[in-house]
Amino acid sequence: MIHYKLYNCVNDLPDSWDALPVNDIFLKTSFLKALEHSSPSNISTYFLGVFSAEILVGIAIIQRVELYVNDVFRETSNPFFKRCGKVLITKIVKGNALIVGNLMHTGQHGIYHNSKHLSQDAFLDTISKGLNTLAQQIKTTHNKKVRIIAYKDYFNDDAIHSSEAYFRSENLYKAQVQPNMIFEVRSDWNSPEDYIAAFNKKYRSRYKTALKKSNIIQRKELSLENVSAFSNQLYDLYENVSDNAGVNSFKLHKDHFYNLKLELKNDFKVFGYFINNELVGFYTLILNDNRLETYFLGYQQKLQREHQLYLNMLFDMASFGIDNHFKHVIFARTAMEIKSSVGAKPFGMHIYVKHTNNIIANTVLKLVVKYANPIREWDERHPFKV
Repeated sequence: MIHYKLYNCVNDLPDSWDALPVNDIFLKTSFLKALEHSSPSNISTYFLGVFSAEILVGIAIIQRVELYVNDVFRETSNPFFKRCGKVLITKIVKGNALIVGNLMHTGQHGIYHNSKHLSQDAFLDTISKGLNTLAQQIKTTHNKKVRIIAYKDYFNDDAIHSSEAYFRSENLYKAQVQPNMIFEVRSDWNSPEDYIAAFNKKYRSRYKTALKKSNIIQRKELSLENVSAFSNQLYDLYENVSDNAGVNSFKLHKDHFYNLKLELKNDFKVFGYFINNELVGFYTLILNDNRLETYFLGYQQKLQREHQLYLNMLFDMASFGIDNHFKHVIFARTAMEIKSSVGAKPFGMHIYVKHTNNIIANTVLKLVVKYANPIREWDERHPFKV
């Protein structure tokens, strides 16, 4: 008999959770514990276990997101769109959303099921029951109504798309979101020098210019003690970049980087950029099986152009992936053009989403999705020799 159980705390998860044959660190208790201890103030994470008799055969990460204007719009938001967006969010989105997946990172890091014990449709149907139970709990405990339900992020070839009948029956519609930028490490690249040698003349020159502009920068990997010591500076640099995004659905907890380093240890890397012993930028990486996941970063805006901080970070991330024999570097979405200039390629992604008020047509919700995560026109770069 298939049944499910909802958990509010990582320590309550069954021992069999980490024993499931899934190679995704974002579903492991080490990452989930760090997330639990340092989630954004407007995000609460729940864990759903699906059982066949007493055997754990499926898991899902569900995030309750409280969406309010001050959480979404930053100081750099376009004033006109900010006014229009406030109206949309106040009338349509304001309140609680339940997200199947991790809103804080691009990619499908929310579900796993053992297909030998449970079909995908039965698994999704069980998740739906869990979502209904959770929505009722939120209404009872917090007197808040869940307005949005969404499943995120799925590549075009993900098996989940074969459950079209399920999503149709649940009134969830499929929406395209910005692509995930992925850098494939070629088998003939034994070192970063091989990677640079593969550039055509234009992009090899661009790399040399960026490297020259970063000559003054000292690069240093930060230990747990370093992350603690530089905690305030790291957060300020992160905010510099995050606030510049204009529209964002969360802001990280101040201890997020420390807790990730504490729990993930060597699987979480923090690299600092220093000028005259002052921390002026940083980037973070998560080692996820054979995939290197780029995570949050930050830098001083006033030094960005002079030292090409962001471009140098992208080169350094790619080089780390090559040096450490990863198959792919996941650069995630946003800044697609500059990421393609270092060799990343776009891979299309979709979400499934609905509003729980049937009076509000999906066409209206589609406008909100497009506003919050627009599909931007951009020119893909082709840096490698043909």
